[in-house]
This record gives sequence, structure tokens and C-alpha cells, in this order.
Amino acid sequence: MRILYVHNDYASTSGEEHAAESLVNLLRQHGHEVAWFRRSSAGLHRSPIRKAQALLAGIYNPYAARAIEAMLDEFRPDIVQVQNLYPLISTSIFQPIRQRRIPVVMRCPNYRIFCPNGRHLVNGRVCNKCAGLGREIWCVIHNCEGSLLKSLGYAARNTWARLTRRILDGVDVFIVQSEFQRQVFAARGISADRIEVVPGMAPDVAGSPEMSTGEGVAFVGRISPEKGIETLVEAARIVPDIPFAVAGDDAGLPGIRQAAPANVRWHGFLRGEQLTDLYRSSRIVVVPSRWYEGFPNVIVQAMMMGRPVICSNIGGLPEIVDAGDTGLLFETDNVSDLARKIRYLYERPALCRTMGAAGRVKALREYSAQACHQRLMAAFEKACRKAGRRQNLCRSHDDPLFRSYHQEEPAQLTQGKG
Repeated sequence: MRILYVHNDYASTSGEEHAAESLVNLLRQHGHEVAWFRRSSAGLHRSPIRKAQALLAGIYNPYAARAIEAMLDEFRPDIVQVQNLYPLISTSIFQPIRQRRIPVVMRCPNYRIFCPNGRHLVNGRVCNKCAGLGREIWCVIHNCEGSLLKSLGYAARNTWARLTRRILDGVDVFIVQSEFQRQVFAARGISADRIEVVPGMAPDVAGSPEMSTGEGVAFVGRISPEKGIETLVEAARIVPDIPFAVAGDDAGLPGIRQAAPANVRWHGFLRGEQLTDLYRSSRIVVVPSRWYEGFPNVIVQAMMMGRPVICSNIGGLPEIVDAGDTGLLFETDNVSDLARKIRYLYERPALCRTMGAAGRVKALREYSAQACHQRLMAAFEKACRKAGRRQNLCRSHDDPLFRSYHQEEPAQLTQGKG
């Protein structure tokens, strides 16, 4: 099967890039031929002219439309998977795709098709105003992006996409990462039969991790308000005898290190073996998010490493972390509740090992590469049926396109809460 993967990289590498590359590698491992249609926002912030061009391109980019038209004719994909369109690709690409009657799936790790900033978040607090009266204008009123010009540009491109229905009519199936996201998309007007849940994929951790009890509490991720890092710092202040380790780039929150208590150690951005070592040295991993996360990679990474997770009781997070079984939930933004849960679990190392082992079992069962591929093939098949191309899809080998999907027990596609 030939798959064209469309994605606009963010200015700095994010979890979306890692997830997209992991999916492309997964598809290639299963024998599919995948090509990228990829643009990057890196460096845009250094040029006012390029920033202005990007704001206009986000509304409609005829150059992207012509470029993908040429690629469609050269690569001749069986299906197109779209992820991020902004700011350099735009909804302009859907017209040439639909003219060729090619099925389209859109992976939605956030809420950008409804909310200009993609997070339903203003000043670190959940906001759903863009789903009601006034829609995108609230992004300008609240200045969600910290720049009126940028907020206006974001609002304009979302308004254009909504009024022209380019995304709504251009996508056959929307891929979300949790049942919570499915419900949000359905409430925003996407027909339930056009939404498929494909949770994130657990990383490949060789062998069984040592179920030892580490000495610290870890936070891994972007150091930004929506990730709840400030909640974690204040909770650490309440339990000064417990060591905390933070891995992530803190450029987005200048001064956060200086404001933190002495029991918080800052490691900066880690990857590879250094990041693995941080998980191994941790007793607990905390995900204190303030927003409706899609599927934080850090949770499933911690589960695969046999570490219990304490996370906010918000959005789809309770679907991943089973309270009392693989970790604990705390009331979002409640510093004292988080500190109390950390203290409770930290002082019970045997319980940490038990929860960590249960988390690894769940990750292997529900978030494995095989489970992800099965769910992805189900979404592709649905998109192909909707596009009326199911009978003509496979052009390579004598393998039926969805052999691996159809040979699996149906129950395997519906495991877990996702």
C-alpha cells in the first residue's frame, strides 16, 4: 500500500514529530510504501517577513497545492494521512487530493481543527469558547498566542477552514487518541462514524525492565504552563525531603528554575540513554497537565519502564492511567492533592513496583506496535470504504491490503478503553 504522510513540523521538535516518525516507521515495517509531504516552521520566528508570509500561507497556500498535486501524480498514493497543516501547508491541499478520489485520514493529536491554538487553553486554563458563540474571535480577544498579529492569523486560518469546510469535507476519517477526544469531536459536529480511536504507541523497550524502586519523582516533557510544571514545583515545595528530577527545555518559562525549591533538579532536554536512565532512577513519574492532552508519550514510556504514574484527572488521561492499579489521579491544578498523592505513593515502594508492573502489562497489551497497526488499518479501511476505493487499493504483491487486520480477532481491535 502506498501512503502519503502530510505534516508541517513545528518550530522546535515536539511529540508530534516523534509520533509521526514512529507511525511512518511502523507502516514501513509492515511492508507499506510511505512518502513524506513535509514542511518545517523552524527559523520562521527569526524573520518578520517569513512570519507574515506564514500567516497568509496558513489561510491558503497555492504553492503547497501545486506541490502536492505533482507529488500525487508521481507517487500515486492509495491513501493520504494528514497530521499538521499549519502554517506552511494549509487546507489548500485537499482539493487536488479529492479531485483524484484518494481517501484521506487525518490524525488529530490536538484540537486545532476547532481551536486556533489547538489546546482549548487560555492562560493555563481550559477554555471552550471557540466552540460556542463568537468561535475563533475569542482567540483574538484573549490574545491566546501572546501576539495580537499571531492570534489574528491563527483565528483567520481556522475561520477560513471552517467556513469553506475544506477539512470537514476533505477528510474521510478523523483519527483521535482517546475516547474522550472522540466525544469532544462528536460534540463539535464530526459524525461519530467518521472518528476512529488510535492511541499512541509504546516505545520498544528491550527485555523486561528491572522492577527496582528508584529514588526520585520525575517530570519529562515541555516546560510550559499547560503541562502543569508550576503545579509540580509547588507540590515539591510541600514535600522537601523527596527529590524531584525535571527533564525538558525550560526556555518557554524563564525564571522557573530560580523559583523552584532546592529538592528539584533540572536536567534540561534529555534523549536516548540519558532519558532512559532518568526513568530507571525514578520511583514515580508525574504528568500534571492542565489541558486535554491527546496521548502523552511520557505516560506510556513510564509504563513500559515499569514506573507508576500520577497524573491529572483531566481529558483522556484517566483512560491511560488506571487509578489504584497503574498509578494515581489527582485533581487538576490542586497542589496539595498532588503533594499528598506523591507522598502516599513514594512511601510505599512495594506498591510502586506493583503498579509499575501492572502498567507495563497494560502498555504491552493495549499500546503495542501491533495493536497500533491493527487500529490504523481499521481507520484506513473505513476511509477507503467512504471514498469508494476499497476494491482497488492494493497494487503491490498478491497480499490483500488488510490481511493483518482481517486475520486478527475482532476483540484485539477493541481492547482497553481507547
